[in-house]
Amino acid sequence: MANDDNGNKALKLDNQLCFALYSTSLAMNKLYKPLLSKLDLTYPQYLILLLLWERDGVTVTEISRKLFQEKGALSPVIKRLEQRGLITRKRSSEDERQLHLYLTEQGHKLKQSASDVPEQVFCATQLEPSEALALKQTLESLRAQLQAKS
Repeated sequence: MANDDNGNKALKLDNQLCFALYSTSLAMNKLYKPLLSKLDLTYPQYLILLLLWERDGVTVTEISRKLFQEKGALSPVIKRLEQRGLITRKRSSEDERQLHLYLTEQGHKLKQSASDVPEQVFCATQLEPSEALALKQTLESLRAQLQAKS
C-alpha cells in the first residue's frame, strides 16, 4: 500500500494526545520504579503513603476519591501495606462503614527514607519549576474537563 501523505493525520499515532499522555506516564512509572524499589514500594502504595504522611487517619473513601480509583482496586494495595506493618486499618466508631487508615511507627519512619524521591523525579524531568507547575495545572485542568464529560 502506498504511503498517503494526504491521509488522515488525525489517525496517526504521533498526533494523538492520548498517546503522548500514555507514553509519558509509562516513562514516569519507569523512572519511579527503581526509586520505590529501594523502599520496597509500588507506585500505588507510595501514593497512599503520600496521602497518609500528609494527613494520618484518612478514610478509604477519601483515598479512593483523591487517587481517582475504585475502592475495590485499592483493597489489595492497602492489605499489602498493612501486611508490611506500615499501616493499620480501623473502623470508625461513628460509622462502621468507614474504614480509616493510620500509619504505624514503621510507616512514619519510611517517610524519611522516601523524602528524596520527589526531588530525584523533578531533577530527571529537567523542567524549570515554573514549567513543571504550568504542566501540572494544565494536566489537572484536562483531567477535570474529561471527568466532567464522563
